[in-house]
Amino acid sequence: MKKILLSISLLSLVACTKNISDYNDQTKQASSAPAPTLFSNAVRNLTDVLTSSNVNTNVYRLVIQHWATTTYTDEPNYDFTTRNIPQRWWTVMYKDVLADLAECKKQIPSSAGVTAGAKANQNAIADLMQVYTYSVLVNTFGNVPYSKALNSDNLFPVYDDAKTIYADLMARVDADIAAMNTAEKGFDANQDLVYGGSITAWIKFANSLKIRLAMTTADDDNGKAKTAIEAADAKAFASATDNALFKYYSVTPNNNPIWTDLVQSKRQDFIAANTLVDKMNALSDPRLKQYLKPNDAGQYVGGIDGATNTFSLFAKASDKMVAMDFPALLLDYSEIEFYRAEAIERGYTVSGTAAEHYNNAIAASILYWGGTTTDVATYLARPDVAYATAAGNYKQKIGTQKWLALYNRGYEAWTELRRLDFPVITPPTTAKSGFPNRFTYPTNEQTLNNKNYTAAAAAIGGDKVEVKLFWDKF
Repeated sequence: MKKILLSISLLSLVACTKNISDYNDQTKQASSAPAPTLFSNAVRNLTDVLTSSNVNTNVYRLVIQHWATTTYTDEPNYDFTTRNIPQRWWTVMYKDVLADLAECKKQIPSSAGVTAGAKANQNAIADLMQVYTYSVLVNTFGNVPYSKALNSDNLFPVYDDAKTIYADLMARVDADIAAMNTAEKGFDANQDLVYGGSITAWIKFANSLKIRLAMTTADDDNGKAKTAIEAADAKAFASATDNALFKYYSVTPNNNPIWTDLVQSKRQDFIAANTLVDKMNALSDPRLKQYLKPNDAGQYVGGIDGATNTFSLFAKASDKMVAMDFPALLLDYSEIEFYRAEAIERGYTVSGTAAEHYNNAIAASILYWGGTTTDVATYLARPDVAYATAAGNYKQKIGTQKWLALYNRGYEAWTELRRLDFPVITPPTTAKSGFPNRFTYPTNEQTLNNKNYTAAAAAIGGDKVEVKLFWDKF
């Protein structure tokens, strides 16, 4: 009898429903997102992954020996495959950043209540962030999917030549600069998490990004870099107020990811590396107390890179750096001033002198971190810091000080270390490989897109971390 009643009940339910497939309809989750939301989400995802100290995602502070570890020594010893770090980095860049920006650009034309001029500005800004992100992918892996990427109808995209990608990225930046109009709006202030809707600021950012891209490839094509940098110089960042700064807040989930990784989690995995601390101590660098807090004995001592270290015995990230609301930098005035100093040394027509821009870069870094003008003057007066008397050629002078200034920006410091080859760091004694000039391709690509992966690996000289990228000539 129970079976009969159950059957009747089910039949009654079906009979009352016109179409049983209606139960599959999603009624509480949006089927699409507006362009500004997609843009904000992409920029947030990009900033978070570049800032994060999560060992499963961002290990560049360990690679460049700003940090060392206490317990887990795989990554300082160049083992990036045990945790499949390349896969995570690749996935975030393509799925969480580039895909959102691509969808944003698709949605912009149909945005209601937005003028044609504002749409043009929005499209250019979204494209600039795509350019930025693709440059990160190229600088990490070499050849990557580009022209056929982000297409759901093509699940197995070919890999484009890295140098060809860079040339197209430069062309896109020029097109974006030409497309922006300061007489029109862009994204609203609450949608643009970097510049609060200022098109003037985005134009300066675009020219500064152009300088970064050009200088990255200067050793490969000096003439092209010279032309690009000379064209962008006067229109790029002119002070720290132009910085591409992403604000975090003292409330979750919009907080500094380093706070999540180190404070909320109560983990004691990371300490300062002796490579960094010894250099800063030797130079009496005023940023030392801004970057780091001392060990339990009140001393600034760095741990051995690649070895296990006792947390209490060594300096570690400062309270300033791990604060919930400590901001992140995507591109800053200090970086651009170092590029200008280098441009002059390379013979480019850029205003000022190499020493002036070098000094400006160091001063901007010290002041950003909370130092004083007195700190700046004292530091720049040191014979081992002053441009005229510091050791080595311009690559050593600039490279060393840029490596110090890019603290908390591990990926960028890694790029500059490969490009300028200074400072010279000693590899850990139990390193799994030679110094990592790139990441190996993700396991998923080897498995699911093997034909194109195999061709890409062969084209760059093998899927090995020691293989240099096209712009890394020395």
